[in-house]
Amino acid sequence: MSIQQSEVLYTAVATAENGRDGRVATDDGKLDVVVNPPKEMGGSGAGTNPEQLFAAGYSACFQGALGVVARQENADITGSTVTAKVGIGKNDDGFGIIVEISAAIPNVDAGTARALLEEAHQVCPYSKATRGNITVTLA
Repeated sequence: MSIQQSEVLYTAVATAENGRDGRVATDDGKLDVVVNPPKEMGGSGAGTNPEQLFAAGYSACFQGALGVVARQENADITGSTVTAKVGIGKNDDGFGIIVEISAAIPNVDAGTARALLEEAHQVCPYSKATRGNITVTLA
């Protein structure tokens, strides 16, 4: 379900120069990085890349969603981590991405961890935005 402009609480603004082989920065200056294609894609690999930036954002957002569902379930996720692996490759119309989300949740059993991961995937804004558009698996 989408939100209306009047419901927006915060808007991030970033501007890229030279696409995948240049620079990207936020309007507040908190993020200002060189971006280069990875060596695996024929680039220098000297800077970060859009897939790393997406993985960083997705994992942070998912960790927040995990916290929300853990509080609802009275589950202790202290010391937990979420990892997002973002892959890029060729598809029928150019390139596409896939994502694998995993979590280490040391204070709960495997079944509870899996249930929390699946619940977080339902409420995470990144998961909602990608649902039906790209393959996202939970590991």
